[in-house]
Amino acid sequence: MAQRVLVVDDEPKILEVLASFLGNNGYEVLQAQTGSKALDLLAREKVSLVLLDLMLPDIPGEEVCRRIRGKLALPVIMLTAKAEEEDILKGLGVGADDYVTKPFSLKELFARMDSVLRRTSDLAPLQSESFFGALHIDFGKGEVCKNGKEVGLTPSEMGLLSAMAKRPGKAFTRQELIDAVFGDEFDGFDRAIDNHIKNLRQKIEDDPKKPIYVKTVHGLGYKFGA
Repeated sequence: MAQRVLVVDDEPKILEVLASFLGNNGYEVLQAQTGSKALDLLAREKVSLVLLDLMLPDIPGEEVCRRIRGKLALPVIMLTAKAEEEDILKGLGVGADDYVTKPFSLKELFARMDSVLRRTSDLAPLQSESFFGALHIDFGKGEVCKNGKEVGLTPSEMGLLSAMAKRPGKAFTRQELIDAVFGDEFDGFDRAIDNHIKNLRQKIEDDPKKPIYVKTVHGLGYKFGA
């Protein structure tokens, strides 16, 4: 069965081009020109990935992403004309998994989609689970529970947590985490990792400012646990 992608953009030409391109490459495509329409579709339809423009006529794309993250863990890639690092980090800060700046090549976008979807599927084959205090990580299902309640992580957050939790105590550089989770397709900057870690801590730590699970290794990167 073809994977279904929701494309959210207020420019009809972009919707037309992406629908044609993705359809020719084996995807089923849903379209929305507003944030409210996108949220309505997501409430009714099963979707594998969202391509989300940040500049929408009704609801800002960042707010749409935030609402998606409140209910769903599916991958979100931002489509943005805002190329400044601060704008990109803001989008990643509300839970986007990746970003593509406009104008973009269809080849680049396809590679980013493939990378994000592969990270999602790569979580499934590992049939093992671990308990770390109140935290239960099911690597096979790609699920995390804290105090018995499921924690909704994005694929990027789950990938980072899995990479570190499989080797507790090991200090990972940012580049090692990029290589382990994002692979060769990543062409962003180190601070993008910091944003994903910040979001992850908000979800799994009792006090994100005093983390006990994902700790900072000053001058190097991050580690899981002691």
